[in-house]
Amino acid sequence: MIDIIAGLKGHGKTKVLIQKANDDIKLTKGTIVYLDKNNKHMYELSNQIRLIVVPEYNITDTDMFIGFIAGIVSQDHDLDKIYLDSFLTIAFIEDNMAYAIQKLEELAKKFEVSFVISASAEKDSLPESVQQYVSVSL
Repeated sequence: MIDIIAGLKGHGKTKVLIQKANDDIKLTKGTIVYLDKNNKHMYELSNQIRLIVVPEYNITDTDMFIGFIAGIVSQDHDLDKIYLDSFLTIAFIEDNMAYAIQKLEELAKKFEVSFVISASAEKDSLPESVQQYVSVSL
């Protein structure tokens, strides 16, 4: 499953994402991973949530990012959800968002992992194939 929180920069997407992650950790029996572009929100997340600062891993394009996500999924069989904050930045999305979402959807179905994504864009500006995944538009 893919769930996208869309909205322009500064509209509160990260706050919603952090709240969802903190609420979900209380309900899940599995593990939760939170990927971000920095560790600025480290103290806002439950200490049971694994925070990964993506730029520390020298990822340079979308395919490397998808491979990185596949590696995270492969190493934790109890993984329930992956939260992706600042998705357009950490995944190097330019005009390839539909491609990236398709690859994440394939991983989600195959390994029964959910992705919750924040994207700094209005819902209407996202590719049509991606708009169906938007659950919150700020």
